Amino acid sequence: MNDTRVAVVTGGRAHSYEDLDRASRRVAGALLGAQADLDQARVAFFVAPGFEYVAVQRGIWRAGGVAVPLAVSYPPPELDYVIRDAGALVVVGDPEAAAILAPIADAAGARFMTTGAAMEGEEALLLPHLGATRRAMIIYTSGTTARPKGVVTTHANIGAQIASLVEAWEWTPGDRLMLALPLHHVHGIVNGLGSALAVSATCEILPAFDASTIWERFASGAITVFTAVPTMYHRLIAAWDSAPEEARRAWSDGARRVRLMMSGSAALPVQTLARWREITGHTLLERYGMTEIGMALSNPLHGERRPGAVGAPLPGVDVRLVDESGVAVPEGTAGEVEVRGPCVFSEYWQRPEETRTAFRDGWFRTGDMAVVERGAYRLLGRTAVDIIKTGGFKVSALEIEEVLRTHPAIAECAVVGLADPEWGERVAAAVELGAAGGLSLAELQQWAKAHLAPYKVPRALHVVKALPRNAMGKVVKPDVAALFRSASGPEA
Repeated sequence: MNDTRVAVVTGGRAHSYEDLDRASRRVAGALLGAQADLDQARVAFFVAPGFEYVAVQRGIWRAGGVAVPLAVSYPPPELDYVIRDAGALVVVGDPEAAAILAPIADAAGARFMTTGAAMEGEEALLLPHLGATRRAMIIYTSGTTARPKGVVTTHANIGAQIASLVEAWEWTPGDRLMLALPLHHVHGIVNGLGSALAVSATCEILPAFDASTIWERFASGAITVFTAVPTMYHRLIAAWDSAPEEARRAWSDGARRVRLMMSGSAALPVQTLARWREITGHTLLERYGMTEIGMALSNPLHGERRPGAVGAPLPGVDVRLVDESGVAVPEGTAGEVEVRGPCVFSEYWQRPEETRTAFRDGWFRTGDMAVVERGAYRLLGRTAVDIIKTGGFKVSALEIEEVLRTHPAIAECAVVGLADPEWGERVAAAVELGAAGGLSLAELQQWAKAHLAPYKVPRALHVVKALPRNAMGKVVKPDVAALFRSASGPEA
């Protein structure tokens, strides 16, 4: 019997669960060819958010492959790195990106296939059995090393993450999610898309964030769930503030009918939370998670949501705070967040030593500091100073520094995150110049766009004669950040 329930709406077209089933079988067929099972071969895919993305992702899994989502905003060097590091056997990409992706795939020894070719394959009628412990996905995230590392989750890990969210946030088949997030990290893939499809709800997907479209969908009264990063809420507020009074009224009235609005991937400024509540009546549900663990903490669906707090452990997730020795600290005392449970990832791809050091006695060491106050966790910041959270993305300062040092005018550099009301943090670079002469922020940004993802491009520049260093010659990052606070304007 055909499942006519609407699974995905994109580009003004509705696709049923039956459509999704058949499309994913075609993708599986195209990937398998004469094989019976991809047997956990990695398939990297560069597909814009929409029905095709969902079908390709599901088709990879149904063929027995490991899905490796590629950010559509990545420049060629970053695409090349992920494809090579994952050891991708196949690269699937939108036709518009074929000119870039095909040579990269060929150089990496991978087969390139357009999205169209994958979607037009013969439906695979016999599909491999997917054991729970099989690898399912590798998401690349910047950590404390200079290069992104692949976070491997199994089918059981992803299932546990989604089951926890479905229970905590009371997802039902009657829900309709408005999804405008990128689909190469957990927030969009698991919290949004995965949760909606797990309960046979409907997911409306925008190819890119557009404030006016989102407000109009709120006004329609059809949307029941919305989740975004603080930067998006900042832009939605700006769009509301600049709209005519009649539109404001319709937008606000519609937003009040949404049953759940959430914010994550970065700290939500208290003023943004307060302003959103004024406009929509919603106190945004803040939660806490990472690529390695999915979601671990959440404010309650029903009950008080305290500004600046990220709530309590989600169903099936164990969380503790420990001191530097790994000893649990009492409530009210700051400690590092450690997480344990079936939601926690299995390994960093081909990095056994980093995988080993990421755990302590079976607990994953997040590197985030927090304190428990009245039963709710409040985050205090990173134990490592080289992680920048900007626009919902976790970025390695070391990775950006490595790239900036290849600029012909830069002799040395240090990258830090600066507090920003829209982005959470913005990327800032302090540089020592070589003999090549001067460098402006505009010139640096123009150059960096060809080498870094957009959210990694510096938004502030400070040229110095010498970076601040300690007696051992190590750059002192807090002193670097202070240079920007004492300077006027984005560059000096």
